[in-house]
Amino acid sequence: MDIVLITTVIASLFLVIGAAEPLAARLRLPYSVILAAIGILIGSGATFFLRTELTDALNPISEAILGLPIRSNVFLYVFLPTLLFQATLGMNLRRMLDDWVPILVLAVVAVVVATFSIGYALASVSTLPLAVCLLIGAIVSTTDPSAVVSIFRSISAPRRLARIIEGESLLNDAAAIALFGLFMGFVMLGVPDPNLGDALARFPLLIAGGALTGWLAARLAVWIMALFARHELAQISISVALPYLAYIGAEQSIGASGVIAVVVAGLTLNLTGPGRLPPVAWANLREVWDVLAHWAGALIFILAALLIPRLLEEVRIEDFLLIGVVVLAAIAARVVILFGLLPLLALLRVSPPVERPYRVAILWGGLRGAVTLALALAVTESFRVPVEVKRVVGIVATGFTLFTLIVQGTTLRTVIGWLGLDRLSPIDHALSRQVVAVALQTVREDVARTTENYELTHDIVRSEAKRFGERLEDAVKTAEDSAEILDRDRVTLGLIALAGHERDTILSRMREQTISSRMSEQVLSDADRLIEGARSGGRSGYQRATRRSVSYGRTFRAAVVLNNRFGLSATLVRMTADRFELLLSQRLVLRDLGIFIDGRIRRIHGRRVADLLHELLARRTEAVETALEGLRLQYPGYAEELERRFIRRTALRLEEREYTAMREDGLIGAEVFTALMQDLAARRAAAEYRPRLDIALQRVELVRQFPLFADLDERALKRLGRVLQTRYINAGEIMVRRDSAVRSVFFIASGAVELESAGQTWRLGRGEMFGQLTILMQKPRRVEVRAIAPSTLLMLDEDRFRRLLKRSIALQEAVRSSAQKRGIEPEGLVSSAQEAA
Repeated sequence: MDIVLITTVIASLFLVIGAAEPLAARLRLPYSVILAAIGILIGSGATFFLRTELTDALNPISEAILGLPIRSNVFLYVFLPTLLFQATLGMNLRRMLDDWVPILVLAVVAVVVATFSIGYALASVSTLPLAVCLLIGAIVSTTDPSAVVSIFRSISAPRRLARIIEGESLLNDAAAIALFGLFMGFVMLGVPDPNLGDALARFPLLIAGGALTGWLAARLAVWIMALFARHELAQISISVALPYLAYIGAEQSIGASGVIAVVVAGLTLNLTGPGRLPPVAWANLREVWDVLAHWAGALIFILAALLIPRLLEEVRIEDFLLIGVVVLAAIAARVVILFGLLPLLALLRVSPPVERPYRVAILWGGLRGAVTLALALAVTESFRVPVEVKRVVGIVATGFTLFTLIVQGTTLRTVIGWLGLDRLSPIDHALSRQVVAVALQTVREDVARTTENYELTHDIVRSEAKRFGERLEDAVKTAEDSAEILDRDRVTLGLIALAGHERDTILSRMREQTISSRMSEQVLSDADRLIEGARSGGRSGYQRATRRSVSYGRTFRAAVVLNNRFGLSATLVRMTADRFELLLSQRLVLRDLGIFIDGRIRRIHGRRVADLLHELLARRTEAVETALEGLRLQYPGYAEELERRFIRRTALRLEEREYTAMREDGLIGAEVFTALMQDLAARRAAAEYRPRLDIALQRVELVRQFPLFADLDERALKRLGRVLQTRYINAGEIMVRRDSAVRSVFFIASGAVELESAGQTWRLGRGEMFGQLTILMQKPRRVEVRAIAPSTLLMLDEDRFRRLLKRSIALQEAVRSSAQKRGIEPEGLVSSAQEAA
């Protein structure tokens, strides 16, 4: 075939891609629906002109279109890795973790349920072998997110809904294609009724092998990209090679799932890339992948749609019955998951609840697309599959895809509107009216100054001022005449605005590189969580999100267990350093929020709301300072290194600003400016490297700060530092329950706890201990100990405590003092402890 003709056809397809998006926006239809319609029209037109006797002038173009090398391998090896990889790079993984249960249920459980539901439903109404029916079920179980997400973004639908659908669509591709590979093997071998136990037993091996391949490939790629820190184009080129090598390596080398390998490689790069690559390089890398994925997604849809007329050429009347069965079984399976399993998991507190309108939107938004057509094409191309099976698989998969695109795709926007997901809530409506009134007042002041500066014609100024004043008056009247906003709602609106400004401040700090690239994604994720917490739970939701941002998570505790029990400290070292830097970044951002409260929120919501937000901000700042002080007490030298690093980054930012100003003022030329910026970039790359934290060395320093151990010599301090275990606790967590057996003494390194016994309470802070009286009295005491701030405790077992008590006069005095405060005779306690020791 003429290469010029093929190039012309492909270039023309890019013109179609460019015109499809504005056409979809004008027709208010999903972008993928327009692409599919255009592809069908092109394919049908090419077939018509090639077979008609009306004219032969268009035969070369028709032959070029129908002769394009459209094979399933092109979709699976060229386009699919691009789409999956870009989707993982664009995901906010930390926010996805908030909804990991519903995402996994929809992506894995729903795919398995749909595959078997469709398979057994088809087997009951047709003469097809069960293996073929299950193969069809796997083919049509994968959903296409592009149509749904594009609509959600165009109408500013809830972010959480878009996240759930994106996560589901990304992961269910992997699950469906893995199942497709299993059942395709049975069909090619001619096994009519596969052993499902053996099939499902191979499933974890496919996933594990793919995951390992993807992780190793991504780690190697990140290591190489970090070596090329000054060569941005080289880094982007390596990222382009990564998904394809991971896919081919998993599929061809070890027989695992290539889709899983690409997904894991993308997730690994998403998590590690921001911390290893310069911020500008990472941003440009993601922009390149956005463009590649846009082209790949559009081309795969158009090229797959070109095949639809060919796949439907041999359709029969009875095939419509099979398509109807697939439609009903697929919807029924999705209903069972969305309205049966998810509410049950929420009731059992295994999963966060998913609101009913969200579930309806997810149900109707389960569109199928190019991946389904590509898998069907793979079946029709196989010479080891019977001809009749090829025909049925192609027709049923294509018919079901067309149903979802034509019926669900064209009505999806209407369904979303019916559910109210495209409308502002009453609170947001009230906020918009308040904001317009305040904004117009500010604009009026600025316009007045502008007219004075430019000495405009008085009559023109007066007429325009009159028009603007009428609009301002209407806006103020609308805001005042609207239904009164409750104080509670005003606080919620103020918190949403405050969290939004915090996010904007973080983005500004990231551009200035004051916040390191390693921490940028996590700080942004915390800000998003604050916004959604305020939206869903108001003041209490915002406070829960703030507590979570400074608390010790399960992953951190797991790292502590690995360090304490197995001596594996690498994870704890990294997470402790991350926590240190995160808290420093939060403190930097929080200091700018007070001005926003006084300058903006006070004008919109009044003094009472502003004062309350100041109070909440003060509490949050105090919590961050407390957590940071605890870390600083544990690792004083490391805190100093991080602060020095922050000062160096700030100085580099100011230095860059000065060079830019000199270049704009003409004080230095382009050559000098380029040389200065290259030198600056090298020093900035060096400043990105974070100093290493040595937790073993720092613990001795921490123990030395306790007044309780002031009389111990250096050797005893080092020995004590080795045997003490660290425990991190969150505010509200109970360490000791009433009537429980206490086997350790706790020393408070940072934070504070509250003891409650017989209606009395005591509060203990840094440098104090608890648990010693229960041990020395040798009987349970009705005492409950609860943390009232994120705290770090050092634990010493009973035997070592008794031996230490015998040697330390300072510790004996501390025991006497604590016993006297609680009305217990101290002398007997200490003497009996010394005798027991």
